[in-house]
Amino acid sequence: MQFLTDWLTEFLKEFLIDGIMSNLSNLFDSVNDQIGEIAVQVGMTPAAWNAGVFAVIRSLSETVILPIAGLILTFVMTWELIQLILDKNNLHEIDTWIFYKWIFKTMIAVMILSNTFNIVMAVFDAAQSVIQSSASLITGSTNVTADMMAAFETELQTMEVGPLLGLWMQSFIINITMAALNIIIFVIVYGRMIEIYLLTSLAPIPMAALTSRELGGMGQNYIKSLLALGFQGFLIIVCIAIYAILIQSIAISTDPMLAIWTCIGYTVLLSFTLFKTGTVAKSIFGAH
Repeated sequence: MQFLTDWLTEFLKEFLIDGIMSNLSNLFDSVNDQIGEIAVQVGMTPAAWNAGVFAVIRSLSETVILPIAGLILTFVMTWELIQLILDKNNLHEIDTWIFYKWIFKTMIAVMILSNTFNIVMAVFDAAQSVIQSSASLITGSTNVTADMMAAFETELQTMEVGPLLGLWMQSFIINITMAALNIIIFVIVYGRMIEIYLLTSLAPIPMAALTSRELGGMGQNYIKSLLALGFQGFLIIVCIAIYAILIQSIAISTDPMLAIWTCIGYTVLLSFTLFKTGTVAKSIFGAH
Protein backbone atom coordinates (compact mmCIF):
# COMPACT_ATOMS: atom_id res chain seq x y z
CA MET A 1 0.00 0.00 0.00
CA GLN A 2 2.86 2.35 0.82
CA PHE A 3 4.35 1.55 -2.57
CA LEU A 4 1.11 2.59 -4.31
CA THR A 5 0.94 5.78 -2.27
CA ASP A 6 4.54 6.67 -3.13
CA TRP A 7 3.93 5.91 -6.79
CA LEU A 8 0.80 8.08 -6.88
CA THR A 9 2.58 10.92 -5.09
CA GLU A 10 5.49 10.74 -7.49
CA PHE A 11 3.11 10.62 -10.45
CA LEU A 12 1.24 13.72 -9.24
CA LYS A 13 4.51 15.55 -8.61
CA GLU A 14 5.78 14.80 -12.12
CA PHE A 15 2.43 15.77 -13.60
CA LEU A 16 2.33 19.08 -11.73
CA ILE A 17 6.00 19.84 -12.41
CA ASP A 18 5.50 19.18 -16.13
CA GLY A 19 2.45 21.44 -16.10
CA ILE A 20 4.27 24.23 -14.26
CA MET A 21 7.30 24.02 -16.54
CA SER A 22 5.02 24.06 -19.59
CA ASN A 23 3.18 27.13 -18.28
CA LEU A 24 6.43 28.88 -17.48
CA SER A 25 7.94 28.01 -20.83
CA ASN A 26 4.89 29.41 -22.62
CA LEU A 27 5.02 32.42 -20.31
CA PHE A 28 8.65 33.25 -21.06
CA ASP A 29 8.24 32.46 -24.79
CA SER A 30 5.24 34.79 -24.99
CA VAL A 31 7.13 37.57 -23.22
CA ASN A 32 10.22 37.07 -25.40
CA ASP A 33 8.16 37.13 -28.59
CA GLN A 34 6.35 40.28 -27.50
CA ILE A 35 9.59 42.01 -26.51
CA GLY A 36 11.18 41.06 -29.82
CA GLU A 37 8.14 42.40 -31.66
CA ILE A 38 8.41 45.71 -29.78
CA ALA A 39 12.06 46.09 -30.76
CA VAL A 40 11.14 45.53 -34.42
CA GLN A 41 8.09 47.80 -34.45
CA VAL A 42 9.65 50.83 -32.77
CA GLY A 43 12.61 50.68 -35.14
CA MET A 44 10.44 51.24 -38.23
CA THR A 45 9.81 54.55 -39.95
CA PRO A 46 6.19 55.49 -40.78
CA ALA A 47 6.78 54.57 -44.44
CA ALA A 48 8.23 51.15 -43.57
CA TRP A 49 5.69 50.26 -40.86
CA ASN A 50 2.72 50.19 -43.24
CA ALA A 51 3.26 51.47 -46.76
CA GLY A 52 -0.47 51.47 -47.55
CA VAL A 53 -1.45 53.59 -44.55
CA PHE A 54 1.47 55.93 -45.14
CA ALA A 55 0.44 56.42 -48.79
CA VAL A 56 -3.10 57.37 -47.70
CA ILE A 57 -1.80 59.78 -45.04
CA ARG A 58 0.58 61.43 -47.48
CA SER A 59 -2.11 61.73 -50.15
CA LEU A 60 -4.55 63.35 -47.71
CA SER A 61 -1.88 65.70 -46.44
CA GLU A 62 -0.80 66.82 -49.92
CA THR A 63 -4.29 67.14 -51.42
CA VAL A 64 -6.29 68.45 -48.46
CA ILE A 65 -3.93 69.98 -45.90
CA LEU A 66 -1.24 71.43 -48.19
CA PRO A 67 -3.58 73.94 -49.93
CA ILE A 68 -4.70 75.18 -46.52
CA ALA A 69 -1.06 75.45 -45.48
CA GLY A 70 -0.39 77.46 -48.65
CA LEU A 71 -3.08 79.97 -47.66
CA ILE A 72 -1.63 80.18 -44.15
CA LEU A 73 1.85 80.77 -45.58
CA THR A 74 0.51 83.54 -47.83
CA PHE A 75 -1.10 85.25 -44.84
CA VAL A 76 2.00 84.77 -42.69
CA MET A 77 4.42 86.22 -45.23
CA THR A 78 2.09 89.12 -46.06
CA TRP A 79 1.84 89.92 -42.37
CA GLU A 80 5.63 89.63 -42.09
CA LEU A 81 6.07 92.19 -44.87
CA ILE A 82 3.66 94.60 -43.21
CA GLN A 83 5.49 94.22 -39.91
CA LEU A 84 8.88 94.82 -41.55
CA ILE A 85 7.62 98.05 -43.09
CA LEU A 86 5.88 99.28 -39.94
CA ASP A 87 8.97 98.57 -37.85
CA LYS A 88 10.78 101.30 -39.82
CA ASN A 89 8.97 104.24 -38.23
CA ASN A 90 5.67 103.87 -40.11
CA LEU A 91 7.08 104.11 -43.63
CA HIS A 92 9.31 107.14 -42.88
CA GLU A 93 12.52 105.13 -42.89
CA ILE A 94 12.46 102.31 -45.43
CA ASP A 95 15.62 100.47 -46.42
CA THR A 96 15.75 98.42 -49.58
CA TRP A 97 17.43 95.55 -47.80
CA ILE A 98 14.27 94.69 -45.83
CA PHE A 99 12.57 93.63 -49.06
CA TYR A 100 15.50 91.33 -49.91
CA LYS A 101 15.23 89.96 -46.39
CA TRP A 102 11.53 89.32 -46.87
CA ILE A 103 12.08 87.67 -50.28
CA PHE A 104 14.78 85.41 -48.83
CA LYS A 105 12.59 84.51 -45.87
CA THR A 106 9.68 83.73 -48.19
CA MET A 107 11.88 81.50 -50.33
CA ILE A 108 12.99 79.59 -47.24
CA ALA A 109 9.37 79.23 -46.07
CA VAL A 110 8.23 77.95 -49.49
CA MET A 111 11.16 75.52 -49.59
CA ILE A 112 10.31 74.18 -46.15
CA LEU A 113 6.64 73.76 -47.04
CA SER A 114 7.52 72.05 -50.34
CA ASN A 115 9.77 69.55 -48.55
CA THR A 116 7.60 68.97 -45.50
CA PHE A 117 7.50 65.20 -45.86
CA ASN A 118 11.23 65.00 -46.51
CA ILE A 119 11.85 66.92 -43.28
CA VAL A 120 9.44 64.72 -41.30
CA MET A 121 10.96 61.53 -42.69
CA ALA A 122 14.47 62.82 -41.95
CA VAL A 123 13.53 63.17 -38.28
CA PHE A 124 12.25 59.59 -38.12
CA ASP A 125 15.18 58.24 -40.15
CA ALA A 126 17.55 59.73 -37.58
CA ALA A 127 15.51 58.29 -34.72
CA GLN A 128 15.33 54.90 -36.45
CA SER A 129 19.12 54.79 -36.79
CA VAL A 130 19.53 55.37 -33.04
CA ILE A 131 16.83 52.81 -32.18
CA GLN A 132 18.26 50.10 -34.41
CA SER A 133 21.76 50.63 -33.02
CA SER A 134 20.48 50.35 -29.45
CA ALA A 135 18.19 47.38 -30.21
CA SER A 136 21.11 45.36 -31.57
CA LEU A 137 22.80 45.62 -28.16
CA ILE A 138 20.00 43.73 -26.36
CA THR A 139 19.13 41.14 -29.03
CA GLY A 140 18.47 37.82 -27.33
CA SER A 141 19.03 39.20 -23.84
CA THR A 142 15.42 38.52 -22.83
CA ASN A 143 15.76 34.80 -23.52
CA VAL A 144 15.63 32.44 -20.53
CA THR A 145 18.25 29.76 -21.13
CA ALA A 146 17.82 26.00 -20.74
CA ASP A 147 20.19 26.02 -17.76
CA MET A 148 18.01 28.56 -15.97
CA MET A 149 14.89 26.48 -16.57
CA ALA A 150 16.71 23.33 -15.43
CA ALA A 151 17.72 25.05 -12.20
CA PHE A 152 14.12 26.11 -11.73
CA GLU A 153 12.89 22.54 -12.29
CA THR A 154 15.38 21.26 -9.73
CA GLU A 155 13.83 23.56 -7.13
CA LEU A 156 10.39 22.21 -8.00
CA GLN A 157 11.55 18.63 -7.45
CA THR A 158 12.16 19.41 -3.77
CA MET A 159 8.60 20.61 -3.17
CA GLU A 160 5.61 18.56 -1.92
CA VAL A 161 2.40 17.89 -3.87
CA GLY A 162 0.34 20.56 -2.04
CA PRO A 163 2.65 23.51 -2.79
CA LEU A 164 3.14 22.23 -6.35
CA LEU A 165 -0.64 22.18 -6.89
CA GLY A 166 -0.92 25.76 -5.67
CA LEU A 167 2.02 26.78 -7.84
CA TRP A 168 0.46 25.09 -10.88
CA MET A 169 -2.80 27.01 -10.39
CA GLN A 170 -0.90 30.27 -9.96
CA SER A 171 1.17 29.68 -13.09
CA PHE A 172 -2.02 28.95 -15.06
CA ILE A 173 -3.70 32.16 -13.89
CA ILE A 174 -0.54 34.18 -14.56
CA ASN A 175 -0.44 32.87 -18.13
CA ILE A 176 -3.89 34.34 -18.72
CA THR A 177 -2.88 37.62 -17.05
CA MET A 178 0.27 37.86 -19.15
CA ALA A 179 -1.79 37.48 -22.30
CA ALA A 180 -3.79 40.56 -21.25
CA LEU A 181 -0.58 42.47 -20.49
CA ASN A 182 0.78 41.55 -23.91
CA ILE A 183 -2.32 43.12 -25.44
CA ILE A 184 -1.66 46.30 -23.43
CA ILE A 185 1.94 46.40 -24.66
CA PHE A 186 0.69 45.87 -28.22
CA VAL A 187 -1.72 48.82 -27.87
CA ILE A 188 1.04 51.08 -26.53
CA VAL A 189 3.50 50.32 -29.33
CA TYR A 190 0.96 50.42 -32.16
CA GLY A 191 -0.76 53.46 -30.64
CA ARG A 192 2.55 55.35 -30.89
CA MET A 193 2.72 54.64 -34.61
CA ILE A 194 -0.89 55.77 -35.12
CA GLU A 195 -0.01 58.99 -33.27
CA ILE A 196 2.92 59.45 -35.65
CA TYR A 197 0.59 59.10 -38.64
CA LEU A 198 -1.84 61.62 -37.16
CA LEU A 199 0.98 64.07 -36.53
CA THR A 200 2.37 63.54 -40.02
CA SER A 201 -0.98 64.11 -41.71
CA LEU A 202 -1.11 67.74 -40.49
CA ALA A 203 2.58 68.47 -41.04
CA PRO A 204 2.17 71.24 -43.69
CA ILE A 205 0.17 73.55 -41.38
CA PRO A 206 2.77 74.01 -38.59
CA MET A 207 5.54 74.01 -41.19
CA ALA A 208 3.83 76.93 -42.95
CA ALA A 209 4.09 78.99 -39.77
CA LEU A 210 7.65 77.99 -38.90
CA THR A 211 9.33 81.17 -40.19
CA SER A 212 6.80 83.55 -38.62
CA ARG A 213 7.83 85.64 -35.63
CA GLU A 214 4.35 85.46 -34.07
CA LEU A 215 3.30 81.94 -35.14
CA GLY A 216 6.72 80.31 -35.32
CA GLY A 217 6.21 78.68 -31.93
CA MET A 218 3.61 76.37 -33.47
CA GLY A 219 6.12 75.06 -36.02
CA GLN A 220 8.89 74.77 -33.43
CA ASN A 221 6.65 72.81 -31.06
CA TYR A 222 5.63 70.55 -33.96
CA ILE A 223 9.27 69.68 -34.67
CA LYS A 224 9.80 69.05 -30.94
CA SER A 225 6.79 66.72 -30.99
CA LEU A 226 8.26 64.86 -33.97
CA LEU A 227 11.56 64.42 -32.13
CA ALA A 228 9.74 63.29 -28.99
CA LEU A 229 7.73 60.63 -30.86
CA GLY A 230 10.78 59.49 -32.79
CA PHE A 231 13.03 59.11 -29.77
CA GLN A 232 10.22 57.65 -27.67
CA GLY A 233 11.19 54.46 -29.47
CA PHE A 234 14.66 54.71 -27.95
CA LEU A 235 13.15 55.06 -24.47
CA ILE A 236 11.04 51.97 -25.17
CA ILE A 237 14.22 50.07 -26.05
CA VAL A 238 15.78 51.27 -22.77
CA CYS A 239 12.74 49.93 -20.88
CA ILE A 240 13.13 46.59 -22.64
CA ALA A 241 16.84 46.44 -21.76
CA ILE A 242 16.07 47.04 -18.09
CA TYR A 243 13.26 44.48 -18.18
CA ALA A 244 15.54 41.91 -19.84
CA ILE A 245 18.05 42.11 -17.00
CA LEU A 246 15.35 41.91 -14.34
CA ILE A 247 13.53 38.97 -15.94
CA GLN A 248 16.71 36.90 -16.20
CA SER A 249 17.53 37.36 -12.54
CA ILE A 250 14.31 35.67 -11.39
CA ALA A 251 14.66 32.47 -13.42
CA ILE A 252 17.29 31.14 -11.00
CA SER A 253 15.45 32.20 -7.85
CA THR A 254 15.39 29.71 -4.98
CA ASP A 255 11.69 30.43 -4.35
CA PRO A 256 9.56 29.28 -7.34
CA MET A 257 6.40 31.07 -6.20
CA LEU A 258 8.27 34.29 -5.64
CA ALA A 259 9.93 33.91 -9.05
CA ILE A 260 6.61 33.58 -10.88
CA TRP A 261 4.96 36.52 -9.12
CA THR A 262 8.09 38.61 -9.59
CA CYS A 263 7.85 37.90 -13.32
CA ILE A 264 4.30 39.18 -13.48
CA GLY A 265 5.30 42.19 -11.38
CA TYR A 266 8.15 43.09 -13.73
CA THR A 267 5.85 42.78 -16.74
CA VAL A 268 3.26 45.07 -15.13
CA LEU A 269 6.10 47.49 -14.41
CA LEU A 270 7.18 47.27 -18.05
CA SER A 271 3.66 48.14 -19.21
CA PHE A 272 3.55 51.14 -16.85
CA THR A 273 6.95 52.44 -17.96
CA LEU A 274 5.99 52.05 -21.62
CA PHE A 275 2.99 54.30 -20.93
CA LYS A 276 5.34 56.87 -19.39
CA THR A 277 7.84 56.94 -22.28
CA GLY A 278 5.71 59.39 -24.26
CA THR A 279 5.50 61.86 -21.38
CA VAL A 280 9.22 61.55 -20.64
CA ALA A 281 10.18 62.09 -24.29
CA LYS A 282 7.98 65.20 -24.55
CA SER A 283 9.44 66.64 -21.35
CA ILE A 284 12.99 66.08 -22.62
CA PHE A 285 12.35 67.86 -25.94
CA GLY A 286 10.09 70.50 -24.41
CA ALA A 287 7.08 69.52 -26.53
CA HIS A 288 3.54 70.18 -25.34
